[in-house]
Amino acid sequence: MRDMNRVIRFLAYTLELLVLFMLQETPGLLPHIYGVRPVLLFPAAVAIALFEEELPAMAFGIVGGLFCDFGLGCALGFHGVVLAVLCFFISLQSRAFLQVNLMTALLTGLWSLALITGAQWFFLYYFTYSLPEYAFMHHYLPKYFYTLLFLPLLYFLNKGLYQAVRAQDR
Repeated sequence: MRDMNRVIRFLAYTLELLVLFMLQETPGLLPHIYGVRPVLLFPAAVAIALFEEELPAMAFGIVGGLFCDFGLGCALGFHGVVLAVLCFFISLQSRAFLQVNLMTALLTGLWSLALITGAQWFFLYYFTYSLPEYAFMHHYLPKYFYTLLFLPLLYFLNKGLYQAVRAQDR
């Protein structure tokens, strides 16, 4: 029964990432704020990593990152690698040191989303285009804050899913 609940939970996470990818890529569905749209897969991967073990968290980081690579038109694998490493360490941290609650999820989201957005800017924009400071202030920073707004919602969604399936294990 425990393995079946794990499979159900993993299928639900996969479906969540797929639905969020479709929502994020549907034109006109999410309003543009300061000319940017949120990347819903980043906070979803962080929220999943808070509740799962290291290897499944890393796997969902890879899946979410590859969806981001497809949607954002980046080098294939960039976000997959970044999110895989981040989700592995977030899961390790949450299992060893943290009591997972909304406050720790927000703090983890603050630094992890800042790392992802900073890596995007540094590796995908800074070396390629001119005026990197302007792009950081007018594109990457608003995208960071807009994406961060969705973290509490996705945290509560994944917490509910995790607890609902975990309750059946007992």
